[in-house]
Amino acid sequence: MSVVQQVVVLGSTGSIGVSTLDVIARHSDRFSAWALAANRSVTALAAQCRALRPRYAVMMDPDCAETLRTELSGDCDTEVLAGADGLNYVATHAEVDAVMAAIVGSAGLPSTLAAVQAGKRVLLANKESLVMAGHLLMSAARASGAVILPIDSEHNAIFQCLPQGDLAQPRLDGVSKILLTASGGPFRTWSASAIAAATPAQACAHPNWSMGRKISVDSATLMNKGLELIEACWLFDVAPARVDIVVHPESIVHSLVQYVDGSVLAQLGNPDMRTPIAYGLGWPQRIDAGVAALDLVALSKLHFEAPDEVRFPCLRIAREAAATGGTAMAVCNAANEVAVEAFLAERIAFSDIPHVITAALEAVAIVEPTSLDVVETADRDARAIAVEQVVRRRVAGGEK
Repeated sequence: MSVVQQVVVLGSTGSIGVSTLDVIARHSDRFSAWALAANRSVTALAAQCRALRPRYAVMMDPDCAETLRTELSGDCDTEVLAGADGLNYVATHAEVDAVMAAIVGSAGLPSTLAAVQAGKRVLLANKESLVMAGHLLMSAARASGAVILPIDSEHNAIFQCLPQGDLAQPRLDGVSKILLTASGGPFRTWSASAIAAATPAQACAHPNWSMGRKISVDSATLMNKGLELIEACWLFDVAPARVDIVVHPESIVHSLVQYVDGSVLAQLGNPDMRTPIAYGLGWPQRIDAGVAALDLVALSKLHFEAPDEVRFPCLRIAREAAATGGTAMAVCNAANEVAVEAFLAERIAFSDIPHVITAALEAVAIVEPTSLDVVETADRDARAIAVEQVVRRRVAGGEK
């Protein structure tokens, strides 16, 4: 009889977390949700706790944690923890086998790093952790023996197309280039003037994927692809020049690897995050994800085109940050988070986002990310500059 693996889901109420719990429920003989964590979504986390009965539930917001305790009292014996200490406790606990790192943004870095340092199998859906502190995470994995399995559909596809060494470490034997596919987002065919006037609702209306608002805006600006380029450099130990972006509007080919003999290997599938999640949970075996098989005949045609970095400058900005190295990537990520939040709150225009990021990159000193403190300092400095830029560019009555 196989041992049930104990899984921690950080960000359980988000889209990745919900999909992870769906896959776990399909394989209750193999996986159990040992702990769940969310930021402020008390009602959603309470429902998950009643359904799955995890040992622990963590809420980042202490007030929300107290509300959750009251909600669960009497009908659910899940213990409620709060804050960063709670996240780190469940992410590093000796009974835990795997950690789904799906907290959005820089908030997910400390707990992800803690899980890696503890030698866990880390299903990495929080790309910002690698963008901000890739050197720290990869060094910690080598020291602890942690297995990092990429869950972003693009990096999961690349992982599947590469030969693998010990501890799931991908090898670059015969690889000439990595090709990351991008859907192009909702504004792929829009003019520059139309993109500049885009609303939050339009930016969040992704044509293929069901995602949270922040990542949806990143897809619309193509910053998401820039962050994924940086993530690929760390995961697969390649220079930015060896990673190309290819726009593929159908989102069926999730990414490709080009080899020196002219071969190109690709991973295809319907756009459903349960596929890479199931791959990460089951690795090195494959398990049912609940996703329909791809019908190539019905699909008929696939299209590919080059990205337009004039209409979508965030991709260029991220690539340049990757080439600069050091804390430039953390600065880029932090400023982007501030700018996207401001755009979603309708305080700046869509076209202001790259300007806010560029201003932060120009103002914040770039240093080597030798520790988490150094990375977090760069993050704070970048946010301060970005907030100043948002105030300057605030949209009021259609005027800046």
